[in-house]
Amino acid sequence: MSDSVSETEQSTEAAVVPRHLLWPFILLTSCFALWGLANNMTDTLLAAFKRILSMTDFRTSWVQVAFYGAYGCLALPAAIFIRKYTYKAGVLLGLGLFSLGALLFYPASLTMNYFHFLAALYVLASGLSILETSANPFIVSLGPEETGTQRLNLAQSFNPLGSIAGVFLSREFILSHLNRAGADERAQMSAEQLRQVQSEELTAVMGPYVGVAVVLLVIWGAIAFTDMPDDSDPDREFSLLATLGRLFQKPHYLSGVVAQFFYVGAQIGVWSFTIRYVMDELGNTEAEASTYYIGALVLFTVCRFLSTWLMSYVKSSTLLLWLSGIAVGLTVVVIGGGGYIGVFALVGISGCMSLMFPTIFGLAVRGLGTDAKIGGSGLIMAIAGGAAFPAVQGLISDATGSIHLAFFVPLLCFVVTALYGLAFWGNWFAPTKTAGAGA
Repeated sequence: MSDSVSETEQSTEAAVVPRHLLWPFILLTSCFALWGLANNMTDTLLAAFKRILSMTDFRTSWVQVAFYGAYGCLALPAAIFIRKYTYKAGVLLGLGLFSLGALLFYPASLTMNYFHFLAALYVLASGLSILETSANPFIVSLGPEETGTQRLNLAQSFNPLGSIAGVFLSREFILSHLNRAGADERAQMSAEQLRQVQSEELTAVMGPYVGVAVVLLVIWGAIAFTDMPDDSDPDREFSLLATLGRLFQKPHYLSGVVAQFFYVGAQIGVWSFTIRYVMDELGNTEAEASTYYIGALVLFTVCRFLSTWLMSYVKSSTLLLWLSGIAVGLTVVVIGGGGYIGVFALVGISGCMSLMFPTIFGLAVRGLGTDAKIGGSGLIMAIAGGAAFPAVQGLISDATGSIHLAFFVPLLCFVVTALYGLAFWGNWFAPTKTAGAGA
């Protein structure tokens, strides 16, 4: 294992996915698609609840606070769990909670209480937090270290396929079933009439989640009864404080956690308010505007596969720097432009975001050795940026009456990710010994 955290040229002989690990890789990659589906179904809930319950942009952003806030709470306990047991045990625990949270949408649809939906989302996202904490480093470990970032990008390339499926399910089974009545019209309905309309809409919200829960249980069984290699070496005797002490001595890791926090904040902010922006600029309904959201995810998917291929020729940190810079430019267009120009710029941002999460993750855990499990949890906890920044965007939108100005938040976030890529490009991080050696 290299003693340096600086990026090296990838060996052309090193397999991205060794043949004997192909089936475990496929099973784990299915999990990436599943949490992509959940993430982007959740993004569309902001538009759905805004209409169903006539809420402000800030109040609808509580969906993301509940969802991504769970990552900040569960990632470290998940890392301790997989450190004590195995990556596979973490994957199974995560899938189980993911399924339970999805099933809780059924009683929430009966009570018709917004906070019950938020609780279901919190449980669901708790499972996703554990699942991602386990699966990301598991994928990195399935092969040579020098191709770990490329392998993670390949697995993450299937994440947006799930995202596209999630938005499609939302458009066909949730958004298209929303009553066209706006807040003013709903205010004039009788209590009984309004409750009937909302009941039908919330039942539509519930349906896809319960269906996903069934699929999750099938995947859980497939992984549980498959003999998967797991070199995570369960360690029942380790010092969390000592591990954290070593991690805090790794500037490339600490900077990676910060960059990941800002990146996820940008991603969730951009996607959460895409439908809202398109509706404002083009006068579309939620279902019609979701078509542009699907287009953004298709571009995200294509660019992730393209970025993975380009990493055979261009350093991943260089690609991170380039695409972050382009994202900054496109966000400026979104803020200052409008109409189709602003909408297409907003869609284009997704192409730039395609490689950011797995690349930041792969760069940050490089050279961590056995500390990668706890280190990985810090990067998953950073997903809590998706709870913080969309709420700020909602506040700005409500206070100014302009969804355009709210995009200054992701603009700032992309500047931070560009600086992280620049730090690797400029070799700002001093080489350090592999963490956990002799631990």
